Amino acid sequence: MGLKENNKDMKTRSIIDFVGNTPLVEAQHIFKKEGVTLLLKLEGNNPGGSVKDRAAYNMISQALKRKEIKKGDTLVEATSGNTGIALALMAKVLGVHMVLVMSENATIERVKTMRAYGAEVILTSKELGIQGARDHALALNRKKGYFILNQFDNPDNAKAHYKTTGPEIWRDTEGQVTHFIAAMGTTGTIMGVSSFLKEKNKDIQIIGAQPKDGAKIPGIRKWPQEYLPAIFNAAKVDQVIEVSEGEAKEMTQRLASEEGIFAGMSSGGSVLTAIKVAEKLERGVVVAIVCDRGDRYLSSTLFEKE
Repeated sequence: MGLKENNKDMKTRSIIDFVGNTPLVEAQHIFKKEGVTLLLKLEGNNPGGSVKDRAAYNMISQALKRKEIKKGDTLVEATSGNTGIALALMAKVLGVHMVLVMSENATIERVKTMRAYGAEVILTSKELGIQGARDHALALNRKKGYFILNQFDNPDNAKAHYKTTGPEIWRDTEGQVTHFIAAMGTTGTIMGVSSFLKEKNKDIQIIGAQPKDGAKIPGIRKWPQEYLPAIFNAAKVDQVIEVSEGEAKEMTQRLASEEGIFAGMSSGGSVLTAIKVAEKLERGVVVAIVCDRGDRYLSSTLFEKE
């Protein structure tokens, strides 16, 4: 007798059913101020370990729904890491092939995870960074006809957060959220959440974390004008706060050692920005995105003390 026959009333769910509805937890140690609450949304709890699961699923599933692609087709995408892992997972679940292009200085954990899900991974010159990876992915699109999702310009990236992340934050704060903070990479998270929350309450402040000039923080970018994501709309962000590499690294370590939240450096940048905002408030409910899990950075120096 099979599992379903033995448990006729049990609802069987797929891994996709567990994307989203991530925990929203209150910071206990890194920030305390009467009248102000700092809440951290733990996106590492998604099946693929990051906030990018939401966008990856939405981009592939919507392309299938519109019949732009079909099962068995090959897709290509440039990534700095988390989106690639999410796409590798979702491609496998949804029945398409995934080719991922990323800079050769990506942590080995990321590369191995993508390959474990069955994706082909192409490494490009670290000197060219994510821009070089984007150019190579576009070349494969032209030369081999691979379908390119183009997370940087794809409206389904931001729509994933309009449909899920924003509503979850509104629901879990019972509509009390006053400030929302996210690291700005593709900008899909901040665009989608801003669109939803501003519809609920136009006074909610949307703040983006961006690296200072010269800072290298995986998952956060300050894009040159020619590479600025097409989905980005500056009018949807009330304030941008720049963080240094050292600040982001220190906060990432503090999240682990003081809050028990094991995350990557972009999360440190997001939370640090949220604390800078919260410290200036008399009252408020501040929500920050914790983008991913820290285990994919263990081969780097992220958790090494200076």
